[in-house]
Amino acid sequence: MEASGQGIDAALLDRFAAIVGEAHALRSDADIAPYVSERRGLYSGRTPLVLRPGSVDEISRIMRLATETRTPIVPQGGNTGLVGGQMPDGSGREIVLSLSRLNRIRELDVQSNTVTVEAGVVLQTLRDAADAADRLFPLSLGSQGSCQIGGNLSSNAGGTGVLAYGNARDLCLGVEVVLPTGEVFDDLRKLKKDNTGYDLKNLFVGAEGTLGIITAAVLKLYPKPKGRAVAWVGVESPEAALWLYGLVADHAGTDLTAFELVSERTLDFVLRHIPGSVAPLDGPFPWNVLVEVSSARSEEDARNLLEDALENAILGSGDDIAHINAVFASSLAQSDAFWRLRESMSDAQRLEGASIKHDISVPVAAIPEFIERAAIAVEAVSPGARLVCFGHMGDGNLHYNISQPVGADGAAFLGLYRAMNKAVHDIVRDLGGSFSAEHGIGRLKRDELLATAPPVAIDLMRRVKAAFDPAGIMNPGKII
Repeated sequence: MEASGQGIDAALLDRFAAIVGEAHALRSDADIAPYVSERRGLYSGRTPLVLRPGSVDEISRIMRLATETRTPIVPQGGNTGLVGGQMPDGSGREIVLSLSRLNRIRELDVQSNTVTVEAGVVLQTLRDAADAADRLFPLSLGSQGSCQIGGNLSSNAGGTGVLAYGNARDLCLGVEVVLPTGEVFDDLRKLKKDNTGYDLKNLFVGAEGTLGIITAAVLKLYPKPKGRAVAWVGVESPEAALWLYGLVADHAGTDLTAFELVSERTLDFVLRHIPGSVAPLDGPFPWNVLVEVSSARSEEDARNLLEDALENAILGSGDDIAHINAVFASSLAQSDAFWRLRESMSDAQRLEGASIKHDISVPVAAIPEFIERAAIAVEAVSPGARLVCFGHMGDGNLHYNISQPVGADGAAFLGLYRAMNKAVHDIVRDLGGSFSAEHGIGRLKRDELLATAPPVAIDLMRRVKAAFDPAGIMNPGKII
């Protein structure tokens, strides 16, 4: 019995539900609703069934049945993705498989500096568990209170800690994966050095659930810094921010753990819409930088490092840089307040109407050129559109978002999505960058990937997909 073009046969749905038990097989529209829409409202879908398995064995049985009956399966974590990779389509033929019940921290090994976690563990829960063990798990995202580790790995999540610690792929030592056939690939090893053949785990990290379902992972932990210093710096231009980054990076070395760029308009949106927000500096600056230095030695050491770097910057700024101004966080509460400004930027922009977003990366040295050229391109596509630029300058990743012109029709503005993407992404490619830095491909960027990636790369991806998922049931319509 197979899934049909008109939906899934009721008897087959019952077979899937029996694997997890009726209590964990959601069928009513009300129960299903949170799983078939995403927070940006770009995508919604239909499914007759959401399965919430509680074990790897149940997932294995689900996948064996899915392959046997050619039933498409859409894995889903915390449903915080921004490119539609976790969404079923509108056919009603795809079953959503939620990993939320696989939520155990299996082992936290302080001596090895590793933690073995299941895919449904919420990122904040993992960060809190590491902190309680006097360790740091450095992946940090705005959605960390609800996103899950399986989704973080499947999308190769980035965030504010990439500058010092790398993205999700860099933090992963091993994975446990259920393949479309139901076979379990157990590679939960703690090894930092392992050259025994192909690095199979990295086929699944970043694959967005198209090759298999990550059910658990071994992740790196780090000694918790003994001190942290945070400052908010106003600068006149992206060129000045780049100059400042080079100076602080040279001075602080590996102790530089964050360098975030924020445009004046972006900060203004936060101050306007997020209750409790306070401007860090007395007056506005065209651009702002949130910089953090962490020390393994002491709070005093971290502060001295950052103060010395910024003092040198203030003394060394000349006519080509113009003036800068900086305020140091004088307490943990003030540090957290600075970071809340940064983490509230997406929510604040949402309240300014329709927006067209870009998650791009370019070589760090090319950031000022990108910003200058992209502003001209945006104005040509939509005169009066408002640039909202912020992101991880230290690793070259910017969230280059465009809000609708004041008083414009939101739907009409969103009708420019493809034209705006092309204008911005053409510049990104010309500078040797990427149009998908940390959010993945999903449905949103699939067509652009197919149209712009080298043909041999697409061919290789399709060969990998066919080898792992010959029935084509794993998260169909995503990436390729």
